Amino acid sequence: MPESIEWPPPHQARPRSRRRVVVLLAILVGIVFGGRTVLSYYVDVLWFSSLGYGQVFWKTLGLELGIFLAFTAATFIILYGSFLALKRAHLPDLPSGHTIYIGGQPLKLPVEPVLRLIALGVAIVIAAATGAGMIAEWPTLALLWYAPRSTGGVLDPIFEKPLNFFLFILPAWQLITGWLLTLAVITCLLAIFFILITGGSRALAGRLSRSVTLPWRGLSISFAFLLLVLAMRVYFGRFERLFEDHTIFGGATYTDAHVTLTGLLVVCAALVLGAVIAAVNAVTRPRGRWLVAALLPAAVCYVALQVIGWYVSSFIVKPNELVREQPYIAYNIDLTRQAYGLNRVSQREFPAETTVEAAEPANNQATLQNIRLWDWRALQDTLRQIQEIRTYYDFPDIDIDRYEIDGATREVMLATRELNVDKLPESSRNWINEKLIYTHGYGITMNPVNGFTPEGLPTLILSNMPVQSTVRGLTVARPEIYFGELTNTDVYVRTRQKEFNYPQGASNSLTSYEGSGGIVLGGFLRRMIIALDQSDLAKLPFSDDVNKDSRLLMRRNVRDRVSALAPFLTYDPDPYIVLGDDGRLSWVMDAFTVSDSYPYSTHYRLDRDLINYMRNSVKVVIDAYDGTTTFYVFDTEDPIIAAYRRIFPALFKDASMMQPGLRKHVRYPELLLKLQAEVYGLYHMTDTEAFYNREDLWTVATEVGMGAGGEQTTQAMQPNFVLMKLPGETGVEFVEILPFTPANRNNLIGWIAGRGDGAQYGTSVVYNFPKTKLVDGPLQIEARIDQNAQLSGQLTLWNQQGSHVRRGALLVIPSGRALLYAEPIYLQAERSPMPELRLVVLALQDRLAYGPTFESAMAALFGGAASSTSAVAATAQSERSISTSTASPRPAADLNALIAEAAKDLADYQRLTAEGKLGEAGQKLEELKRTLDKLNTRPR
Repeated sequence: MPESIEWPPPHQARPRSRRRVVVLLAILVGIVFGGRTVLSYYVDVLWFSSLGYGQVFWKTLGLELGIFLAFTAATFIILYGSFLALKRAHLPDLPSGHTIYIGGQPLKLPVEPVLRLIALGVAIVIAAATGAGMIAEWPTLALLWYAPRSTGGVLDPIFEKPLNFFLFILPAWQLITGWLLTLAVITCLLAIFFILITGGSRALAGRLSRSVTLPWRGLSISFAFLLLVLAMRVYFGRFERLFEDHTIFGGATYTDAHVTLTGLLVVCAALVLGAVIAAVNAVTRPRGRWLVAALLPAAVCYVALQVIGWYVSSFIVKPNELVREQPYIAYNIDLTRQAYGLNRVSQREFPAETTVEAAEPANNQATLQNIRLWDWRALQDTLRQIQEIRTYYDFPDIDIDRYEIDGATREVMLATRELNVDKLPESSRNWINEKLIYTHGYGITMNPVNGFTPEGLPTLILSNMPVQSTVRGLTVARPEIYFGELTNTDVYVRTRQKEFNYPQGASNSLTSYEGSGGIVLGGFLRRMIIALDQSDLAKLPFSDDVNKDSRLLMRRNVRDRVSALAPFLTYDPDPYIVLGDDGRLSWVMDAFTVSDSYPYSTHYRLDRDLINYMRNSVKVVIDAYDGTTTFYVFDTEDPIIAAYRRIFPALFKDASMMQPGLRKHVRYPELLLKLQAEVYGLYHMTDTEAFYNREDLWTVATEVGMGAGGEQTTQAMQPNFVLMKLPGETGVEFVEILPFTPANRNNLIGWIAGRGDGAQYGTSVVYNFPKTKLVDGPLQIEARIDQNAQLSGQLTLWNQQGSHVRRGALLVIPSGRALLYAEPIYLQAERSPMPELRLVVLALQDRLAYGPTFESAMAALFGGAASSTSAVAATAQSERSISTSTASPRPAADLNALIAEAAKDLADYQRLTAEGKLGEAGQKLEELKRTLDKLNTRPR
């Protein structure tokens, strides 16, 4: 036998030179793989500091680093410490070495050093991965540390724990026990591994003599640790029963309260007893059978708990379910309403009368004159044709707001003209154009919600480039849009290259950025670091246009911007533009705090997450020119935002600090109202018996919409912003409304309004319709429109003349004691994507009217005029009547008097209609008809 070579040689076990090589290689690997991360952190420091939130960055980094180090170190100590302890316990049974052959030469590998090296590497990898994974959970652990002591005195009805236990303490302990459980399983597997390599397989087979110590000591200790962690999981799992959703209600049930919660405590105690048995087995003469005995009490208790729970549920609860579950249903109703803010909703009765007089047009002029006839999709398509000016501009969204116009508050629609670099011609797609020249959008458009030109186009208050205004005092001082919804690229400003501002005749208007936003590029070293981070290494350091005063504008998309600053908040996906009193443009975004651990509250889906608590606690304002981002707290009673304010005191400001010019444009969040309406459909029933039987289940009303291919589809109605006087109120408010229908029915049963103005901001009111009265829903009104012979014929005719009809959203608007339905109908040529308004349909419960303009439809509905699909035809008919009557001889003075009277009646009708005095306008229209009849009946 050739002499085997021992590795490593005894005299060269750990040479210092080899250590240096390993350390050097580790440093090089860290630079290669971690260098980009370090550079990214440095650029983030510059970015946060440029916004005045350097403290936020360092606090977040400190929390992430502390969590990473703590969990990495703890994981490594537990895993490697377990390895060392198990190795020592099994050291006498470890084989001395293992021989392998390389090139015919035997090489003896000592088992113990190799195992130690492998264990060290595996422990480091698992520890680092665990620490990195825990970084994403820093909000949960930070909230545990900074949680407020008091949360308003609300206690859960089962455990009588305060809200901060469920919102802050319990989620953190769930995370920690999950981490410990993973480590406990790994240590048990490690102990089993040692048993196998030290002859444990023979011990299990019973082939070891009694004089040899059985290798169960290490597994006994690991198993005791596992049982203790399982006991912790079971203990905290008891509280999770308050979050479970059932078929009828959410939260703990009768069986949970009387059996499961107590039974889980018994299981928990049995697991602790098992851990004691396993630990005693480790310090005495270890036996494998005692490990089975350690698990047996918990297994027996768990099986018994399941059997008893099944018996109670099947034979005690289900035969008398309503009686047994009644108090727990009441808990679920009460706390679900609190969790979603439905306890702030007031209820009122709405008569839903059907007569014209019940609409009270004279007392609801503000509502009637602000009915939104422009469907936002139709307006968006129209603006893209008449206001984009160049192909590289786009209007990504349409926003609805209210502004003071000529001394009166009017509801308007705004659109931001943003630059879309993806639409630049291919010949212009280069680094200089995309990074230095085409840097921003320009201006906004504004139009009244029911303003139309004679051609069916929007009546624009703000339009064109440069921005032109038709209203005195309404001007845009800073029309450039550097931060918006389409600004997805990073750009460099204050360079020697002039920026494109807007097209102007044969030339272009150029500008240079004058704002304070962005990161100053500074000297060569900082520019190199920024170039590496931005992947601009081949261009930025060598560009003659960029100097030390140039600035990098990054994270210009407002959604990305707020998510980077406060990733722990949930944001409404629809930011809206606001024109301030100072003429600056700002974006406003609604931000929410959410949780999935509010006791006894039912979960609902929000995007991809299941939540059971939601508050609109924050409004975020982003300046469209310099990117200044400010977080204003609007709900000081929210415990979650109170905790985050303790973590980041420099990030949040009080709502009272918001500029008045912006404060008057905040609104009730669309995302919140949609979720509240979904929850309210079930949880408006506060009577437990009605709730159990689902006697009065509501759903959001459905309407006819347009599918992706232009076909008609049925879809849930979206919230509608309305400037109106709420029934029972005296002032005009900007509210957001949604109607309800009974489940699986089309008739309306009520509607909810989220209030957005003054002292009523943030509250909601629900108007209930009489249950004994049938009130038409949107689909029923749509059916009445389709069944009208004249309307149906006209729409069919338009669809056959090289164009197609496009129906806008049907609006349901309370007016007085009645409901008013309004639907605009557009005509769109096949070769043109620009729709034009051609009809306005208005309806009450028992009356349908329409006309080519809003005024004519109003006159037909309230003034008794005849509905018509063509203004030209009506005018021609009047002219024919007059011309026919003047063809025969009659006294000139009498004839002239009748003509003058008719002209005066017509002028009065037009004036009164414009002033909103529809009742008087209807009377004038009747007088005009009588005068025309006199002209027709005069002798020839």
